[in-house]
Amino acid sequence: MERQGMNEHLMMYHAMGTIRDVLSSWLPDPLVYAGALLSADFSSPAGGSDVAEDRISALPESILRGIVSRLPVKDAARTTLLSSRWLPLWRSTPLVLIDALVVPSAGHGGNALSGAVTAVVSQVLEAHPGPFRCVDLTSNSMAAHHAELVRWFYLLATKGVEELIFVNRPWPLDVPLPVAIFSLPFIRRLHLGVWRFPNTAALLSRGVAFPRLQELRLGCMAMDDEDLDFVLARSPVLETLVLYTSQGQVNLGISSSSLWSVQLCMCVVHHVAVVDAPRLERLFLWETISAFSSDRVRTRIKIGRAPCLRLVGFLEPGVHVLEVGDTVIKIGTKASANTMIPSVKILALKVRFGVRNEAKMLPSFLRCFPNIETLHIESRKADQPTGTLSRKFWQENARAECVQSHIKEIVFHEYRGKRSELAFIKFILENADALQEMAIVCVNGSFSSWDEAAAKVTKDLTCVKRASQNCNVEVLESSNSRGSSSWSCQVASDPCVIDPFEYCY
Repeated sequence: MERQGMNEHLMMYHAMGTIRDVLSSWLPDPLVYAGALLSADFSSPAGGSDVAEDRISALPESILRGIVSRLPVKDAARTTLLSSRWLPLWRSTPLVLIDALVVPSAGHGGNALSGAVTAVVSQVLEAHPGPFRCVDLTSNSMAAHHAELVRWFYLLATKGVEELIFVNRPWPLDVPLPVAIFSLPFIRRLHLGVWRFPNTAALLSRGVAFPRLQELRLGCMAMDDEDLDFVLARSPVLETLVLYTSQGQVNLGISSSSLWSVQLCMCVVHHVAVVDAPRLERLFLWETISAFSSDRVRTRIKIGRAPCLRLVGFLEPGVHVLEVGDTVIKIGTKASANTMIPSVKILALKVRFGVRNEAKMLPSFLRCFPNIETLHIESRKADQPTGTLSRKFWQENARAECVQSHIKEIVFHEYRGKRSELAFIKFILENADALQEMAIVCVNGSFSSWDEAAAKVTKDLTCVKRASQNCNVEVLESSNSRGSSSWSCQVASDPCVIDPFEYCY
């Protein structure tokens, strides 16, 4: 940007815009929308009278409360003008407060507008006795509103907020959160972005911090490793943890009797250790890097006690050092009871097949997961290729139990038609006895046309002697024009979605 002549203010504006765009993909969908309308169908009653009948106001009070709770807070307040029947409902109904809907053009800049948003949010929190279903505050910069911030947390605690989405509009990136964040007794879902986490070292003598918290998402937070340990230790029913982007390096030790899903997305990660997580089923790492300044430092992923772990990915042999129990997995590591995680059924890997030593790690990784039934392989482009592996290498070194006996479905993402990729695909087809489905997803732009891609892949696999005669091979075109995966925290956290990796492209 400097070389293009941009000034520092414009550079900062673009940087902050990027952060906002990234965090917007991490936040949950709003519970109410500005386009929600309250309308009534007034029709004449039987007998032909010209007096209109207010049929909506005649509905049971429980239904009327449901209507009010699904309206933006300003519209919910306006229902008090409809009739005497509606007058008490606004104050006795759990509401949804979204700051972007209470002030026109909220969040589009300026201290005056920031002050207006703060004033309206304060007014609503003071006026309504609670509880609140959800408070969504993502359109305001709070750096100049510390007093209001402290008051808000007091009101949120006393008025029973169950879900809080609270993102500070940067800049600065490290506005401190009040310690009162740990005084929300009814909070079940908490989403925090672009804050400095409170100093938890001074709070170690406190009891349970979040007794009902089930879901925690932290985006672009400035925090220490001890802060994460503090939260996990004091959230006895926490099921879902999401870390999305990071201001600093992440070291995460997972010791929790309740956690079901952990996601680390676009973070600088030095070490992740699943120490003791008896209910953990999903461990996701998406676009994590190992260090800010060095490619030589790799991320250590250690999996200890996790008897229910079912989904793991994306593991990257070029980025991650995998450790199972006390064994570091290396090229040529043999399978043993101490190096296997038998509970995993779905595995996702990202591999640069053009980097020889990285591709050589793939068989060792596969041997750690003997019972996987679905395998996702994303082929990553090698900027500096170091040689490819032949089909002979795979036949001699990659015979893993999962390949020979358990894998039923393979999705090979971002296929470019390289010899190294084709060699691996042929090996799988020749050795996977239980394989039922293989999807080969071609990168957009790697072939002159879709017809050419399908024809070439079909021709390349014509002479392959398949181990499973019932295997169906399908050639697909990537829907991602950039040739790389995307991620949805919502999908990955949805227990109804059996295989979240299917939605990454």
